[in-house]
Amino acid sequence: MWLRPDAITVWRHPEVRERLAWYRAVMLNQKPAKFRICKRVGTDERPNDVAQLSDEELWHLHGRLAGEFRRVWKEIREGTLSLEELGQPSTSFLHVKALLAERMLRACRFCVRRCGANRTAGEVGFCGLGCEARVSSWFHHFGEEGPLLGGSGHPVGGSGTIFFTSCNLRCVFCQNYDISFRPKNGVVVDARKLAAIEAELRRTGAANINFVGGEPTPNLHVILASMEHLDVNVPMLWNSNMLCSEEAMELLVDVIDIWLPDFKFGNNDCAERLTAGGIDYVSTVLANHKLALEHGDMIIRHLVMPNHVDCCTKPVLDMIARELGAGRVLVNIMGQYRPEHFVARWPEKWPDIARRPTAREMREAFEHARQLGLVFEPIS
Repeated sequence: MWLRPDAITVWRHPEVRERLAWYRAVMLNQKPAKFRICKRVGTDERPNDVAQLSDEELWHLHGRLAGEFRRVWKEIREGTLSLEELGQPSTSFLHVKALLAERMLRACRFCVRRCGANRTAGEVGFCGLGCEARVSSWFHHFGEEGPLLGGSGHPVGGSGTIFFTSCNLRCVFCQNYDISFRPKNGVVVDARKLAAIEAELRRTGAANINFVGGEPTPNLHVILASMEHLDVNVPMLWNSNMLCSEEAMELLVDVIDIWLPDFKFGNNDCAERLTAGGIDYVSTVLANHKLALEHGDMIIRHLVMPNHVDCCTKPVLDMIARELGAGRVLVNIMGQYRPEHFVARWPEKWPDIARRPTAREMREAFEHARQLGLVFEPIS
């Protein structure tokens, strides 16, 4: 098997080892994944009693347990506490999260669109999904960023990538349009089936479980429930457009070990014109990036689009450096844009992005990142 050399050499860089320290420790089984800690934090109340709580009471319980979880996680990170020292609660923090996600499905607000569809009653949301979760494919992905493939003492087994169908952004240039715009593509998976997929990927060498799509957010209820059935240690990776609602982020931040978010547009005008629109893209994505970085490691992806270096690429990189901190996060400046989907069919409607970015545009993007002090992947 041919292996990408950067999966090994990337870990020689102190910036990578520092900024991805938690993820690396979980990948190497030196620390327990956060979802496993969530199973050891909880309440003595029985599950049936917890299920009788109102939504308000359940969120209050979640808030109390979140504080306990974050104290425990800090001690585990510092090495002053181990998972084995924790007891087994009657109802785990993870179960509370899964229960809240199921209730949110009755008037769906998983994403910032808050469409309110009762997906449990057969209604479909903006994403086109009902109560089911659909997976298009799953495999060991060797095309992801170097640190996500293994290495640093772990076999280079690739990223255990699970592609969910549907999307709540719908870019006109989508490269995965066959699953993003066709939510009925793929197969239905329940929590146990998804957990079996996750376990098999890890046991066959995957460095992480990579939830992607399409977009994973509409499938949040099944993803959280799957972790209740998962019995292997593995880092959880959220590969998303980051249009999650505030409530969805509250459920996610305590189970995701490493974030791989997109930051596509530097202004709302471009986002409105090149996607389904109707949202405050920049504020939503920036706020979610900030929250995610407080609770885990991160590599941000930015796709350079032709004729959008000044209006999107540079403002995005500026926001990352200013709002998130050039010394805290890695950035992958991506040059693989190509006109796909609607743009490929009707290039006259979007002439500005009807070609690939030039070498000059990519050099300009990289140079701007260097001037801001950003460390980008491949490591500069």
